[in-house]
Amino acid sequence: MSTAPDTTATAPVAPEPRSSGQGQGQGQQRLPLLALLALATAVFITSLTETLPAGLLPAMSADLRASESATGQTVTVYAIGTALTAIPLTAATAGWRRKRLLLAAMGGFALANTVTALSSVYELTMAARFLAGVAAGLAWALLAGYARRMAPVHLQGKAIAVAMAGIPVALSLGVPAGTFLGDALGWRVAFLAMTGLTVLLLLWIAAAVPDFAGQGRGERPRMLRTLRIPGVSPVLFVTLVFVLAHTILYAYIAAYLDDLGLGGSTGLILLVFGAASLASIWITGALIHDRLRGLTVAGALLVAVAAALLAVLSDTTALVYAAAVLWGLGWGGMPTLLQTAVGDAGGASADAAQAMLVTLWNAAMAAGGIVGGILLDAVGSESFPWTVLLLLLPVLAVVLYARGAGFPARRNAIAATPESGSEGRA
Repeated sequence: MSTAPDTTATAPVAPEPRSSGQGQGQGQQRLPLLALLALATAVFITSLTETLPAGLLPAMSADLRASESATGQTVTVYAIGTALTAIPLTAATAGWRRKRLLLAAMGGFALANTVTALSSVYELTMAARFLAGVAAGLAWALLAGYARRMAPVHLQGKAIAVAMAGIPVALSLGVPAGTFLGDALGWRVAFLAMTGLTVLLLLWIAAAVPDFAGQGRGERPRMLRTLRIPGVSPVLFVTLVFVLAHTILYAYIAAYLDDLGLGGSTGLILLVFGAASLASIWITGALIHDRLRGLTVAGALLVAVAAALLAVLSDTTALVYAAAVLWGLGWGGMPTLLQTAVGDAGGASADAAQAMLVTLWNAAMAAGGIVGGILLDAVGSESFPWTVLLLLLPVLAVVLYARGAGFPARRNAIAATPESGSEGRA
C-alpha cells in the first residue's frame, strides 16, 4: 500500500466478490451483527471506564487518601495515556494481525481496571489509569477500521454506526449505572465489574470476530505523509474543535444545570440527551453512505441551535429539555461521521488517520475540561453555550469548504475500502 492519495478514488467501485485472499467484509451483503456488537461493547466499556471516576470521587478520594481534585485527575491521566500513545502504538503494531491486537488491547484494559480496583496507593492507581488509557487508545484506533472491513462497501457506514453505539450508551446509561453500583457496593466493585465485562468480551471476540492481516513492512503508513493526503487535515480539525466545544459543556453540565436551578434533574436531562444520541446514531447509519456531508453540517447546526437555546432561553425548563434533544441529535452520530470521513480520506493510510483522530479526540476532551474549568471560575457557567457557538463557526466553515475531500456530498466506494485483496481472514 502507498500512503499517497489514491487517484482512482473518485470513481465508485462495486464490492469485489469474496475470494480466499480477501477479508470477510469484501463479499458478504449483510452486516455481521454479532461481531459488530462485540466491537460496540468494547467501545462501551472503554468509554464508560474513562468517565467512571467522576461519579465515584468521594469514595475513591477517601480510600486513596487524596483530595477529590487530585483523585479527579484519574480521568485526565486516562485521556493523556490515550493521546500520547495512540499514534506511536498504532504505527508500531501495524504488522500485527488485527484480532490478536484487539485481544491484546482489551486484555491490557482488563489488567488496568483490576489494578485500579485493588489499589489503595494513589500513585499506583494513576499508573493503572494511564495504562487503561493506553489500551483504550490502541483499541479505539483499531475499532472503526475493523468494523468497516467486516462489511460490504454500501453498509460500511452502518457498520461503524453499530460499533460506535457504545458511546452514547456509556454516557447516558453506563455512567449513572456505574455510579449507582459504586454507591451500593463500593467503587472497587464498579471497576471489578468493568474487568468482568472485559473478560466476557475477550471470549466473545475470540468466538465471533473475524481476523484480518496487518500491513506488511513496506506498506506501513507514515504519519506525517498521511496528514498531506487531501481531506485528512480538515476532518482532523473538525474533530478537534467540535469535540472541544462539546466537552466544555458536557464536562460541566451538572454545574451548569445547578446554576439554572435544575441540578436535581441532571440525570433525567442526560437520559434525554442519551436517547436522542441513540436516535442520531440510527439516522446516521441509515443515511451516511449518501449523506455524509449533509449529516455533518446538520449535526453541527443542531448543536449550535441547542447552544443558542441554552444561551438565550435557558430560563424556560421545557426549552432546556428541547436543547438536550437537539444536542443529542447533533452529537450522537458525530463519532461515526468523523471516523468514516477520516477513514475514507485516508484510503490506504486509514489506520494512521484513525490513530490521529483518536489522539486529537482525547486531546480535545482533556482541553475541554481545562478550558471549561477556567471559564467556570473566571466567567461562570453561563459562558459555556456562547463558547460552544463560537467554536462551531469554524467547524461549519471547514465542513462547507472541504466539499472535494474530507466531507464530500457522497462517499466514494473505493475510498471506503482501503484494504488490499492480499489481506484475508485467518
